[in-house]
Amino acid sequence: MRGTALAAALGVVATLCLPGVAVAAGPGPDRAGSSASGASAGTGGPVEGTVRRLALEPKGTTEATVSAHGTERFGLMGVSWKDAAAEVQGKIEARSRNAVTGAWTQWVTLEPLKAGLDGNRPGARGATEPVWVGAADGAEVRVSGGTAALPAGLELDLVDPGTAGRDGAAKSKPGQGAAASGARAAAAAVAPGPESTAPRPDVVSRAQWGADESLNNEGPIYLAGGKIKALFVHHTAATAPYECTDSAAIVRGLHVYHVKTNGWRDLGYNFLVDKCGTLFEGRQGGVDQPVMGAHTYGFNSESTSVAVLGDYTNAGASPEALEGISRMAAYKLGQYDVDMNGTTTLTAGATQKNYAGTSFTAGQPYQFRTVSGHRDGFNTECPGHQLYPQLDTIRKSGPAAQLKIVSVNEKPVAPGGTAKTPGQLVVGFSTSTAAQLLSSFELLVDGAPAATVAGDATSAATMLSLGSHRIQIRATAKNGKVSTSLPVTVDADVSDVKYVPVQPKRLMDTREGLGVPQAKVGPGGVVALKVAGVQGVPAYGVTSVVLNVTATNPTEAGHVSVYPNGTVRTSASNLNFTPGQTVPNLVVVPVQDGIVQFYNSAGSVDLIADITGYFLASGEGGTHMNVGPKRVLDTRDGTGGVPTAPVGQGGVLDLDLSAVDGLPAPDGLTAVVLNVTATNPTQCRSTRPARPAPAPRTSTSPPARPSPTWSSSPW
Repeated sequence: MRGTALAAALGVVATLCLPGVAVAAGPGPDRAGSSASGASAGTGGPVEGTVRRLALEPKGTTEATVSAHGTERFGLMGVSWKDAAAEVQGKIEARSRNAVTGAWTQWVTLEPLKAGLDGNRPGARGATEPVWVGAADGAEVRVSGGTAALPAGLELDLVDPGTAGRDGAAKSKPGQGAAASGARAAAAAVAPGPESTAPRPDVVSRAQWGADESLNNEGPIYLAGGKIKALFVHHTAATAPYECTDSAAIVRGLHVYHVKTNGWRDLGYNFLVDKCGTLFEGRQGGVDQPVMGAHTYGFNSESTSVAVLGDYTNAGASPEALEGISRMAAYKLGQYDVDMNGTTTLTAGATQKNYAGTSFTAGQPYQFRTVSGHRDGFNTECPGHQLYPQLDTIRKSGPAAQLKIVSVNEKPVAPGGTAKTPGQLVVGFSTSTAAQLLSSFELLVDGAPAATVAGDATSAATMLSLGSHRIQIRATAKNGKVSTSLPVTVDADVSDVKYVPVQPKRLMDTREGLGVPQAKVGPGGVVALKVAGVQGVPAYGVTSVVLNVTATNPTEAGHVSVYPNGTVRTSASNLNFTPGQTVPNLVVVPVQDGIVQFYNSAGSVDLIADITGYFLASGEGGTHMNVGPKRVLDTRDGTGGVPTAPVGQGGVLDLDLSAVDGLPAPDGLTAVVLNVTATNPTQCRSTRPARPAPAPRTSTSPPARPSPTWSSSPW
C-alpha cells in the first residue's frame, strides 16, 4: 500500500528557487586537482557528504557576520537558523574564496526559504537557498539592513558533497543502518508504475550519483491519488558556469543540504537535469512512481518536478537541458494519459499568491498548464526569467500525446482491453497531437510493424494469424520522437474459416468498366473493387477471396499488387508483366470492408479479375488461414534456406515450410497457396508446379498463358 501524503499534501515548496537567485564562483579544482565533484554521472557507490557550521557573530541586534579563511574545502553554502518559522529581516549576502586562485567572488544575495517546505517536521531549521561555489576554502557572510532582531542560532553551512573514490568519502556499504534498509525495502515493495506512451529516458540513479541513503530513514511518500497531473520546472543551486562532471556533486550537495541543514526527509526535487541534458533521480521512491516531492508549495500532491542545475535569470537553458526536461515530461505525463502541451486542474493545498499575483485558496480547483513553471504556483522568480518563456518550446517538443487504441474492427476497446477477430484487423486510434506535427503511425503486432499509415490517419489494418496478439500503435512525430500506445489484446480465431469454390465469374474488367472505371490503371494507380455481395459472393462473413487476376496491354514492364482495403500495400507483387504481354495469376487476398485494392507499379495496364472461390468465417468447406503476403523463398538472396543461385535446367528446389513464422505445425498443414514468380530466365520455357514432398513430380505445367513471359520481381 502506498503511504498517504499526510501533512505534506498541503504542499512542499521547491528549494532554492526564490527571487534574486544567487550567482557564485565557477568550479575550481578540488584537493585532488580535479573539479569539485571529482565524478561524472556515476560514482560507483554511496558518498558521504559533510556539513560544517560556523556561527555568525552578532553586530548588535539586527546585524551579524562571519568571516572564515582557510576552511576545509566545500562546494555548496547557505545560511540557516534555529527556528524554521522565524523570519530574517534585512539582506543576507555571501561570497566565497576560490581554493586555487585565492580570488573572492562578488557578494551575492541569499533568499530565505518559506517555512514548512517539506511539511511540519520536528527539528527543521530556517534556511536560505544554497549556492554551488565549486571548490572553495573561504567564505564570508553578512546580514544587515533589517529593523527587527535576528533569529537565534544563525549559522553559515558549508557543504562538502564528497568525492567518489576519495579516501574516507565513499561508504563501503550503501544505505548503512537498519532504518535506511527498511526505507529501501518499502520503496522496492511498491508495484511497478504504469506503462508510459513515451520511452523512459536514461536517468542517473541515486546509487550512481552517490546518494548517502543512510540520510533517508523515512521512506518515500506517494501521491494520495496515485496520479501525476502536471510537471513543474525549477532551477536550483544557482551558480556560475559549471562543468557537467560537477553535476553529480551538485546533486549530492543539494541532498545533504536539504536533509542536514533544512531537516527535510530527502532531496526536494523528483528529478534534476544539468546543462548537458543528463537527468538525475531526485527524491527516493522510484523513477516510475508518483513520488511526493518538495518542490511547489500547495501543489505537490498532484504533480512531479524537474529542476535545472544553474541560474536562468539572465540566460536561458541549453538545448540539451530543455531536451532533458522534455523527455522526462513526456515519460511521466505519458504514464497517466496527460498531454504535455495541454492543461489540467489542480486543487490548491494552501492559500497564497503566485509570482503573477494570482490568488489561490486552499481546497479550490485551478487550471494549470501540464508543464508549468514554479512561479505559476508560488511567489518566486523560479525557474528564472529566461527559462520560463522556454517552457512553451518544451510543451511542443514531445512525441504524439494521449496516443491510444480506441476500436478494433469498429468496436470500442479500452487500453488493456481484449477483442476478437476471425483474422481481419482494423485498429482505430486517436491522439491529442495535431496531425501536421506527425509523420506516420505504425500498427504493431506482437512488437513488429505490420502496417504503416500517414500522420493524418486514424486507423490501420492488417491480417492476423491464429492466436492471441499484443496490438499497439506507434507514432513518429516530425521531430523524430516516438510514442507507443498502451496495448490491447486481440484473439484471432481463424481455425473455422471455410473455403467455398464457385464457378468462375468476372468481377472486374477495366477495358469495359466492369466493377471499376473504364480506363487503364496508370503508373502508381490504385483501383478498388467491391467483391462482397457481388456475383453471388455473400455480403458479410467473407474473409478472403480467390481471384484469377490478369494484366493485359501493359505499356511498360511492371507489376501488380492486390491487397485488402484499408491496409498498407506491401512490396510483394502478385503478378509481373512486360510491354505487350497478357499475364494471369491466381491471387488469394483478404477482404476488408468488402473491398480489395489493385495497384499498378509502372506504365499503364488493363486489369481483369475473375473470382473462383471465397472463404467464410464459418460454414462448410476447407479450413483456411491468412498469413501473408509473406516472402518465403528467393533464390536471389537465399531466403527460405535455398541456394543463392538460379535454378538450372531440370533443377528442383525443396522449400521447408516448417520454419515459416505464422504457419501451423506440419502435421496440421495440408496445403499452401503460393504466388510463384520466375525472374531472369535464360530461355523461354514453362515451369513445373510446386508439389509436396515426397509426391512424384507430374508432367503438367501451370495453366497456359496467352503468351508466356517472365519479368524481374520489383524488389
